[in-house]
Amino acid sequence: MASSGRYFCTLCYDNDRSSTDAVTWCIECEVFLCTDCEKHHTKSRTSKDHKTMSTKDYHKLPKFMLEISSQCRDHKKRFELYCSFHDCPCCITCITDKHKKCQDLKPLSHILKQVKSSASVQLFEKDLKNVKENLEEIIKHLFSRIDTNKRQKTKAAEQIRSMRKSIDDFLYKLEQEMLDDLESKQSQLKSKMTFLLQQVTQQANEISQLQSEFSKMTQSATELQMYFGLREIEKTTSKVEKYIDELKSGDNLKENNLEVIISYAMQSILQDVKSFGDININTSQSTLRTKSGRKNQAQNLVSTVPRIEEIKPSMLRTLKIPEDMKYMGLTACRILPDGKYLTLNSKNYNSHALLLFGNDGIFERKVITFTEYIHDACFVRNNTVAVTLGSEYQTALVDIEKNTIIQTIKLSHSCCGVASDGQILMISNAEKSTIVNLNDVSQTILEGVGITGISLFGGNIYGTVFSDNKVCCYKETGEPLWTFQHHDIDSPEGIALDKYGFVYITSRGNNNFVVVSPDGKTCKKILSEADGINYPVNIDIHRETGMMIVSSKIRETSDETDDWDYKIYQTAFVYKI
Repeated sequence: MASSGRYFCTLCYDNDRSSTDAVTWCIECEVFLCTDCEKHHTKSRTSKDHKTMSTKDYHKLPKFMLEISSQCRDHKKRFELYCSFHDCPCCITCITDKHKKCQDLKPLSHILKQVKSSASVQLFEKDLKNVKENLEEIIKHLFSRIDTNKRQKTKAAEQIRSMRKSIDDFLYKLEQEMLDDLESKQSQLKSKMTFLLQQVTQQANEISQLQSEFSKMTQSATELQMYFGLREIEKTTSKVEKYIDELKSGDNLKENNLEVIISYAMQSILQDVKSFGDININTSQSTLRTKSGRKNQAQNLVSTVPRIEEIKPSMLRTLKIPEDMKYMGLTACRILPDGKYLTLNSKNYNSHALLLFGNDGIFERKVITFTEYIHDACFVRNNTVAVTLGSEYQTALVDIEKNTIIQTIKLSHSCCGVASDGQILMISNAEKSTIVNLNDVSQTILEGVGITGISLFGGNIYGTVFSDNKVCCYKETGEPLWTFQHHDIDSPEGIALDKYGFVYITSRGNNNFVVVSPDGKTCKKILSEADGINYPVNIDIHRETGMMIVSSKIRETSDETDDWDYKIYQTAFVYKI
């Protein structure tokens, strides 16, 4: 028994329910002993050789170890044997109960002998140290990410406020221009009407004066004066009436009203703009580096790497190219992480489409169309695919879910082959290559790495050199590791690697697909014209599933015509390797 760190003698408590402080724990009997009971325990013939420990040392043991018993819970007997098949200790009764068919039973004492001084203790100690350091690195990484996100929030808020200020300044400028225009037009109208008002007022004053003079004339003028006066009045009134008629028939008395018309674009802001923008959480691969555990190392040691002679692809399916797209050129074919297929198809020089096919090879939809010449494509991360735009010196990042270009990366050279490991983007042409860091879009040019097709594996760069009929392997720094040439490799273009590091090459010049050993010393032809391969250009491999897609021309004949009447179009075959 134990209470608040105190242990009581098991024997005393069982015999007379007394709570005597224990000083020893018998490892084999699994009981606490007081001073007196310990003396009897060490003198007894059955227990004198038992191993004991002080209650002080017992208290230091982890809680989970205190629950470990030296007796079988099912049969209440001591563990004496160890079953290697079930990896567990067992008692004598267990042998006839649960371990009848187990052959590899050993004495438990042999297994436990020198366990504390064994190499396993040091290995597990190292494992614990590595795990602890990994957790500390993760904690450090998470704190760093929290700080980074905080800075990103501050920067984003500044961008939002800056955009708001820019919009306010722009709207104020437009408003002021419109108010100035309003002031100008109102001034023009006022000036025109003021001038007209002055003229009409002058005419009215003249008529008023005539009215006053007419009254005096009727009272005091002679008949002769009256005669000539009336004629003068008639002449003046006729002149004024003519002036009034001219005003009425002309544009001077038309009503010019000031009216404001708000532009449709400005009104549409209130209707069409639903939000100031979007706050997205863009997920990328973690840059955290931790120490590998022995479990992963053990898996790597026991994995079975096939021999190059054993590699033989088995045909699964052919992509079903839609009728209206059958005779488009196929410049790239890729397998996406979810098992779907992506192809680049060219109809003419300025019409190029990114097409998506389902896992069954059936066409699903057109992702996006380019007017620039597109050369190659690769999956990057999330829903993003990189597409090289050839002589435009640009590579576009396309969101294949939203069917839109989300970013364009400009380079100092033409963009042909492209590959990515989720952290970097490698873009090549026949003269040089560029590494683009996807986190900050910084660029590193490798002047000596001039390759046609490109693939990344294990921190190395693999590429084909079309003009020299060779396959090359470089370090990520651009330092050459090996170069391979063989008569089976003619005008190579596409390149891909499986999970073991075998290099697969399209050999367009002789309609072959060739696999090269990881060390770049041997090769084997795995597909040829006999397998229906014609004009192979592209290849891609899903390393986890072992699926391989390759491009090839196919001959299509009509049921109503003979074999001489046929059409050729490009498609892609899917294999299991």
